[in-house]
Amino acid sequence: MAYTSRIQVIPLGAGQDVGRSCILARIGPVNIMLDCGQHMGYTDHRRFPDFHYLKSDLSAPGTLNKLIDVVLISHAHLDHCGALPYLTEVIGYDGPLIMTPPTRDMLPIMLEDARKVAVDRRGEVNYFSAENIRSCLSKVTTIEQDETIRLPGPTADSDIEITCYYAGHILGAAMFRIKYGMQSLVYTGDFNTTPDRHLGEARIDKCRPDVLITESTYATLIRDSRLVRERMFLQDVYTQTIEKKGKVLIPVFALGRSQELCILLEGFWKRKNIQVPIYFSGGLTEKSLEFYKMYISWTNESLRNQLGQENVNAFDFKFIKPWKPEYINNPGPAVLFATPGMLSAGTSLEVLRAWAGDANNMIIIPGFQSAGSVGAKLLANQPEIYTPDNPEPIRPKLAIRNLSFSAHADAKGILSLIEKCAPSNVVLVHGEANKMVKLKAQIEDAPLRIPCFMPANGEPVDFYTRHRAPAYVSREQLDKAREAFRPKNVVGVNGKVNVALLKPLTHQELEELVLGELCEDCQLVVIDEENK
Repeated sequence: MAYTSRIQVIPLGAGQDVGRSCILARIGPVNIMLDCGQHMGYTDHRRFPDFHYLKSDLSAPGTLNKLIDVVLISHAHLDHCGALPYLTEVIGYDGPLIMTPPTRDMLPIMLEDARKVAVDRRGEVNYFSAENIRSCLSKVTTIEQDETIRLPGPTADSDIEITCYYAGHILGAAMFRIKYGMQSLVYTGDFNTTPDRHLGEARIDKCRPDVLITESTYATLIRDSRLVRERMFLQDVYTQTIEKKGKVLIPVFALGRSQELCILLEGFWKRKNIQVPIYFSGGLTEKSLEFYKMYISWTNESLRNQLGQENVNAFDFKFIKPWKPEYINNPGPAVLFATPGMLSAGTSLEVLRAWAGDANNMIIIPGFQSAGSVGAKLLANQPEIYTPDNPEPIRPKLAIRNLSFSAHADAKGILSLIEKCAPSNVVLVHGEANKMVKLKAQIEDAPLRIPCFMPANGEPVDFYTRHRAPAYVSREQLDKAREAFRPKNVVGVNGKVNVALLKPLTHQELEELVLGELCEDCQLVVIDEENK
């Protein structure tokens, strides 16, 4: 068998790790960068992707433009987009940047918040500026869900074809299918196969890519019922505030779980007529209202119906109010949703430091915490937690609760998407190595039996593929072909099929099509979708 084309995948970040997602994918001569994030657990050279895996010296003008044909950003979380201004404005990439409209509009807020923490509060110098953010985002091209766009390829005979799929996760999150010539790959970014109170489930068709690059954040977790988790969350908050008269800190990302949990707690407070104050930091609900109304087509059906009605708004909260810094030492119970979600800096870290010493208080951690983050150290029950902003350690005495409301697919969801997508190979990124190993074994075992890889940062994985083109034939034609042709250079499935010539088909005949692949050596492979 002659192999004709190569696909190569190299993680520049998020290889056997969660943070600074950045994957270089090469399809023949085409180089695609998939996400460009920062690691929320570090402030040194490990914060940004290691772009030197591309080339040791990136100082010459135009170097990156020769190494990258297009950059795709899956969504607006900093671990997927937080290094983008650094890539474009500091080290000089000037090519196409593609993302969805909601992601484009949320990025300025997310990036500016990160810049303020790093530069204005900490005084860091190896960072991007506010002007860098504006200049970077002025270069963005947008893509809608279910849209396919084409970019000129490096050769005149083929374009780069990019298709956007709905990923769930947060507003505007996307999965991408990239096709060049006859080769293709799918990149999931972060996705969620379970619909929630404001977003739908991830959607993708059976596109059969040569390579699927998927997140594996929860590679070994099978979540319990969402309703069970919601009841546990409400019970914890109620017990801590009403019965123990304590305070509850809930660290969240600015977009995503914050909206989900605010809607849940608002409804519970209303039903019970509870008067304990609930606060949010960082203008979360104002921003949510603006973006969710602007991009109603990216929400779930229930929320679309609500937002489409006059005087009905799921984010018009009566019990949840904006947080002010002077509230931090107020007496009595309270609930606070605060950013950032991994407590790396900002309000969530400041409030944790103030409330951590009281055993009547609680912190509920609803999302994933990357290695090295303050949240991960809390969950590990470290008696002293040191942070870059203060030489004095945090000594937690408050109750620590971990309830997974993360908008990532669990192991069952990841396997479901793999089955739906039907790739020839799978690459795991955005996960912890020890858990990836277990998921890899599941993917390579029955019933999927798909080769699976989990490269570390800087480790290339090569896939050699054959040129393929879809061929559609009816069963009637296949039956006739058996009589008319001998096997010769034709491959059949289960010995049933030899070869078929195509002809115009009626509508009824089209209903009975089976899909096959016409390979470059003129072999016809037919897959019987009903009986395979």
